[in-house]
Amino acid sequence: VQLQASGGGLVQPGGSLRLSCAASGRIFSINAMRWYRQAPGKQRELVSSISRGGNTNYADFVKGRFTISMDNAKNTVYLQMNSLKFEDTAVYYCNADISLRVGILENYWGQGTLVTVSS
Repeated sequence: VQLQASGGGLVQPGGSLRLSCAASGRIFSINAMRWYRQAPGKQRELVSSISRGGNTNYADFVKGRFTISMDNAKNTVYLQMNSLKFEDTAVYYCNADISLRVGILENYWGQGTLVTVSS
């Protein structure tokens, strides 16, 4: 199983970016997908999560600005980031709970995509 994240880049404060993370491989089902981020010199932190049923959660620092969504048919999670701030600068990682077969659930990480908010 591989998680391939994309969509990062350089954006001005107040701008928007959309991150994508596609899971590939012999996947039986995806239970949940998440976005984490890690800024320079800081610990990795949870940004948002979404379950297969569509339940979402957001960290307080992104509520009202970021939206997570998942396309179950494409095994892909998205993170729409609006009203970006300097402090959103970080490497964003996707994470997923994936079943390769019934009863076996494993956690996987993507490689990260860099988001830089700068004027």
